[in-house]
Amino acid sequence: MKKPSIKTLKELKNSEYKSQTIKDELCKNLSILLKSGKPSFTGIHGYESTVIPDLERAILSKHNINFLGLRGQAKTRLARKMIDLLDEWIPFIKGSEINDDPLSPISNYGKKILEEKGDSTEIEWLHNSERFYEKLATPDVTVSDLIGDIDPIKAASLKLSYADERVIHFGMIPRANRSIFVINELPDLQARIQVALFSILEEKEIQIRGFKLRIPLDLQFVFTANPEDYTNRGSIVTPLKDRIGSQIITHYPLTTEISKKITDQESNFIDDNIYVPEIAKDLVEEINFAARRSDYVDYKSGVSARMSITAFENLVSTTKRRMLINGEDSSSVRLSDFGGIIPSINGKIELVYEGEEQGADQISYDLINEGVKSIFVKYFPEIKKLKKEEEISPYDEITEWFIMSNKEIFIGDEFTNSEYEKILNSIKPLNTFIDKYCKNESTKDLLFIKEILLWGLSAFKKLDKNRMLDGLEFKDSLGTYFNDINK
Repeated sequence: MKKPSIKTLKELKNSEYKSQTIKDELCKNLSILLKSGKPSFTGIHGYESTVIPDLERAILSKHNINFLGLRGQAKTRLARKMIDLLDEWIPFIKGSEINDDPLSPISNYGKKILEEKGDSTEIEWLHNSERFYEKLATPDVTVSDLIGDIDPIKAASLKLSYADERVIHFGMIPRANRSIFVINELPDLQARIQVALFSILEEKEIQIRGFKLRIPLDLQFVFTANPEDYTNRGSIVTPLKDRIGSQIITHYPLTTEISKKITDQESNFIDDNIYVPEIAKDLVEEINFAARRSDYVDYKSGVSARMSITAFENLVSTTKRRMLINGEDSSSVRLSDFGGIIPSINGKIELVYEGEEQGADQISYDLINEGVKSIFVKYFPEIKKLKKEEEISPYDEITEWFIMSNKEIFIGDEFTNSEYEKILNSIKPLNTFIDKYCKNESTKDLLFIKEILLWGLSAFKKLDKNRMLDGLEFKDSLGTYFNDINK
């Protein structure tokens, strides 16, 4: 819809426009959407039956909202999506610092202009994209930043009392009048600042340097908080918490399929010349799930969904780098390319003391192995920890090939496509095994699946895998050990 052409208060009165609070506006538009059967918060996956219904109820109840959850759980994303429930355009008095409603001004400036000009008062229009304000709560945030402060120069020049509204320099919250105002990581905000907030929420009062000023600001407050912050860095003061209508608990994706949808939607690295097997996408998510289960990763800190997104981007760029070095026009993602995602994992996990002792790189590498094990058991028969001496394992032919041939298979990080294909196809038992257990898989994915087989066997201690400077080496550990003794 184009910007309305109405430019004066008289024209506005003659139109069908009616004043409403932002909470009424959100409630009205959400009601229309729900009646139509259309989804209210598109692009948010995994919350359809949990968080989104709670959020819809909060909006219909006209509540201020607090999203409580670990990092990377789309808390701010949900708040930003609320913009879509606002009217596209709203009018305000031209020149007003706090977006005064022409039909119901609240500031001294707005009331004065209306008194002087009447129906000739000039109107401007505010788009819904400009009605979203966001502030990260940090210990150095002051009352002046959020609410405002007295301007002594203005008071002196106008010969006004400090209690007069006209000498106030407005902060972010008054300037966000008739908008959505988000405060991220609320517990980090000093208690005295939080106290100033609940005066606005409940009594509609702004308190600056002891002076009370009643301005009925029209705001939709949205707060976000991390449960860990309640003990580590601070807490939400009880009077403020009591005035927040709904506290909504967020969570991580419950399945890898949902997590994969999020990664596909959010990752911005797409190259038509790079083929990404579906199993590789599954592995990226399994690594994220493994990190959330790991004893070496601080579960209180959480593992953001951004880890999967950046890991996937690094995975594709690892493949692209190899293509550029080899002068190839196209390639497919390999399991050996997953070494390139370690920087993405390192930057997204907080380690406990035992993890710090082992080092971030080692923990990240272990998480990749755990992800491989999760994928392995979905595709291939279970590897029993203990088996009878005469019992035949479906993997015996592969392990015996390594023993009998006494070969060490090396897969270089920068192998060309032909070198990569040649080395994997040289392990003949892999072909037989794949034919038996992976009949329905795409031929494009078979080389990746062969690598999964090798990694999985090493993860379950059937083969030995060593990381070299320029690639990976697979061999039979016992056979190599006995050969060394014989020498």
